[in-house]
Amino acid sequence: MKKILYVEDNEDNIYMLTKRLKKKGFEISVANDGNEGVRLAKAEQPDLILMDLSLPELDGWEATRLIKNDDETKQIPVIALSAHAMKEHMDKAIEAGCDDYDTKPVDIKRLLGKIGKFLDP
Repeated sequence: MKKILYVEDNEDNIYMLTKRLKKKGFEISVANDGNEGVRLAKAEQPDLILMDLSLPELDGWEATRLIKNDDETKQIPVIALSAHAMKEHMDKAIEAGCDDYDTKPVDIKRLLGKIGKFLDP
């Protein structure tokens, strides 16, 4: 079973997306802020990270930079999730080290396609 770390501070988003991803057979762990996301990425070594960008304490851009600059976690693909749909937000996420970008509200089919790009050989 592939493991996804979902870094998100909104309880409604967590409930909705984890339920859908578990239904598709993924194991999900959740971090509620960027600091916890960095810590869990290192401790749990998930197969993929879904990273909200607007997070308390440490935002998703900086959390991604920390994950991608650490030899223990830099290989983990990170998909940014954001309500910001403008190109500059996507560019900033990619610059921070995110491997892909998707917008909220989440289109589950589109997101599963992006996840599959990294987790299906």
